[in-house]
Amino acid sequence: MLHNVDERYKPISMWGYFGYQILFGLPVIGFIALLVCAFGNRNYNVRNFARSYFCVLIIVLVLIVLLAALGVGGTVLAAIAEKLATIGV
Repeated sequence: MLHNVDERYKPISMWGYFGYQILFGLPVIGFIALLVCAFGNRNYNVRNFARSYFCVLIIVLVLIVLLAALGVGGTVLAAIAEKLATIGV
């Protein structure tokens, strides 16, 4: 049924999304693949998925930088370490 669909509009299977998430999660190679898919892929579904993954990555990085600038990260880690010390771990 989907054999007559143009290659640009061909849907991605569930395993395709799963594979792309694993690929994009790799440290350096994944980031390069993410940029290639987000800006150069011919399939609109792959390109839009890569762009959404890229947007989430930027939001997470901004939140991490913001929390680090506020000093929240160190406070949270110190509280966790103190709690673990009282438990005896």
